[in-house]
Amino acid sequence: MKDKTAPEKIGVANIITLVRVLLIPLFLVAFLSSWPVVFKDSATLLFALRPWIAAAVFVLISLTDVVDGMLARKRGEVTTFGKFMDPLADKLLITAALLALVQTRSLPAWIALVIIAREFVVSGLRMVASAEGVVIAASKIGKAKTVVQTVAIVMFMVKNHTDVLGVQTGSMIGQGFGLLAWGVMLAAVALTLISMWDYFRHANQVLEGPWS
Repeated sequence: MKDKTAPEKIGVANIITLVRVLLIPLFLVAFLSSWPVVFKDSATLLFALRPWIAAAVFVLISLTDVVDGMLARKRGEVTTFGKFMDPLADKLLITAALLALVQTRSLPAWIALVIIAREFVVSGLRMVASAEGVVIAASKIGKAKTVVQTVAIVMFMVKNHTDVLGVQTGSMIGQGFGLLAWGVMLAAVALTLISMWDYFRHANQVLEGPWS
C-alpha cells in the first residue's frame, strides 16, 4: 500500500508539465514580438514566417501534454502535483493563445471570453464536487473540445498569412481556408458549451438545478 505521508517525487512527467508552463512566454514572444524590427535584413520574410513559427511552437507545447500523460501512466508517476499542474498548464496555454489572438485583432473578444469563462466555471464546479467527495473525471467531450480548440487556434494564427504557402490571402483558396478556420472555431465554441453542460450533468450529486 502506498504511504500517503511520504513526499511525492516530482518525476519526469511533472518536469515536462513545468517546462510546458515555462514555454508559454516563449510562444507569446514568438507570436507578438516585433521580429522585423530586430532582424531588419530579413524583415519581409520574418513578418511572413512569424505566425507559422509561433504556431509551430504552440503545437510543440500542446504535444507535451500527450507526452507527460503517457509517461506518468507508464512510469507510475501519477501524483497530486501532476493532477493539479497538468490541467492548469493546458488552461494557461489556451488562455494565452486566445488573448494573443484578441490582441492582434484576429479573434473577437467574445469567443475568448466564452472559452475562458468555461474554464473558470468548470474548475469551480470540480472544486465544489471534490469538497463533497465527488470526483468528476475529464470526459471524452472535454478532450475533444481541447483538440478542436487547439486546431482552431493554430488555423487562426496562420489564416491571414497563407502567402508563405504560395496561397494569396484574398484568393479563393485563401478565403476558403479562412472560412474553414471560422467553422472549426465555432465548433470549438459549441464543444466548449456542451462540455460545460456535461460537467453540470455529472455534478447533479452535489448541485441542484435544471440539469439534475
